[in-house]
Amino acid sequence: MANPTMDILDVVRKRLGEDETDFLQDALSAFLRALMEAEVNTQAGAAYGERSLERVSQRNGYRDRRWDTRAGTLDLAIPRLRTGSYFPAFLEPRRRSEQALLAVIQQAYVEGVSTRRVDDLVRALGCDGISKSEVSRICSELDGVVEAFRTRPLDAGPYPYLWLDALTQKVREGGRVVNVAVVVATAVNGEGKREVLGVDAGAAEDGAFWLSFLRSLVARGLSGVQLVTSDAHLGLKDAIASVFAGSSWQRCRTHFMVNLLSKVPKSAQPFVATLVRSIYQQAEPAEVWARHGQVVEQLDVRFPEAAAMLADAGPDILAFAAFPQPHWRQIWSNNPQERLNKEIRRRTDVVGIFPNRKAVLRLVGAVLAEQNDEWLIARRYLSDESMKPLFTRLVSPPPQEAAIEPSLPLAV
Repeated sequence: MANPTMDILDVVRKRLGEDETDFLQDALSAFLRALMEAEVNTQAGAAYGERSLERVSQRNGYRDRRWDTRAGTLDLAIPRLRTGSYFPAFLEPRRRSEQALLAVIQQAYVEGVSTRRVDDLVRALGCDGISKSEVSRICSELDGVVEAFRTRPLDAGPYPYLWLDALTQKVREGGRVVNVAVVVATAVNGEGKREVLGVDAGAAEDGAFWLSFLRSLVARGLSGVQLVTSDAHLGLKDAIASVFAGSSWQRCRTHFMVNLLSKVPKSAQPFVATLVRSIYQQAEPAEVWARHGQVVEQLDVRFPEAAAMLADAGPDILAFAAFPQPHWRQIWSNNPQERLNKEIRRRTDVVGIFPNRKAVLRLVGAVLAEQNDEWLIARRYLSDESMKPLFTRLVSPPPQEAAIEPSLPLAV
């Protein structure tokens, strides 16, 4: 006698070979319809159209519901009751599956996938396409997460080292495309780990915007700042001096080098760059300042304008020398921040032009929140042993460069 189960399996395999997706969707839809009818009949106390003394409710049509499954998107007709309510038991897990799908879409957006391309991603997941407006709605759910990250208390201090930088993004405002400044602050916390402290977007990178941003960080708990590293933007310098009085300011050596090389002929730039880099190759603070004076004297012979600029910038570009030597490479420039900016641009370049500032903060904030989580579980950025001298400095104001300048051979 033939095995009926094997015959059914043969039929299924044949149908799968012909049109796998349609067959699975049709079979699943038919099964779910039967299951819903059975469940609602039990809840109503009688089948559809059946006369029964045990009936407790009447049918009241259907409501449409789309369900995204691995077999594709199904259009379900869920029975409705006049008394009471009915919700299919098999749809309960949908809450998790829907959250997972939304998470995929949100993650794709954070990873730099444009809203148009997200539609293709959703189709690849076996679901119907999704409109740009729906993607924007889903992504707006990130706002709560980003806002919580941007306004969280800064309670892992003291934060001895602080890096500040800004980048521009294109945004549509008032019917035209404008450049918006996005400012980012990172720091090393009391455990020697890097942390993203804050991000904000403003119309321009001016002193008022920087001052407001830095004050907001202090209001959230930023404390113990001993050294701030940034470029020489005038408004930023003034804001740092106002908010972090008593702290040292380190002018980014990379930005300074670009400005210095503009004072010498192009043919001499490699020589001058090598000469200036030798200042940062010294092992002791006294040696750093001594080499700085020597380089100033050498440059003064052929490039007096560059020599004067280097001499005047000494206290700013060599502020790092007053701090523990193992930290010098990390604190004498904004390179750590620039690498973070590069990662931000990799995501935002896909978008190109943002519809508003809120969208900028949503994406950049999500990227930074993700990076911050990775930093907090990674190994220390600065070792515990090397951090100890910083904590002893908190007893008295951090030493300024002027305290060591007089005894060092600095040519001016």
